[in-house]
Amino acid sequence: MFLLYIKAFHIISVIAWMAGVLYLPRLFVYHTEAEKGSRQSETFKIMERRLLKAIITPAMIASWVFGLVLAFQTVDWSQAGWFHLKLVLVVVLSGFTGFLARWTREFAEDRNTHTQRFFRIANEVPTLLMIVIVILAVVKPF
Repeated sequence: MFLLYIKAFHIISVIAWMAGVLYLPRLFVYHTEAEKGSRQSETFKIMERRLLKAIITPAMIASWVFGLVLAFQTVDWSQAGWFHLKLVLVVVLSGFTGFLARWTREFAEDRNTHTQRFFRIANEVPTLLMIVIVILAVVKPF
């Protein structure tokens, strides 16, 4: 029963993490249109900071904690090639989250140099990672 609760909390935290990493780059797309120092730009800064600090970062940490508890309790590490790849992709997603934090800081300091197109492309990264991670976790192809 304990592991079912851990799994449930893992899924909940992953959903929150993914919601944030899918939404924050979209905010950046709109923020690039706002004039620096404008009321709109300042509002985006608040939204971006709160999303990162209140949702994305805690959800990422919770995902890691609950995921590692599950992994240590249920995965045969020597036979789970799917899990090794999933773990690598989750590390990549965590690194992407680090880039989101950097870009949030750059916007907060009015130092963004990226275009809307850049953030539109960046917005696809977590989607692609999520698709592969979910397939690996559900199908366990190797």
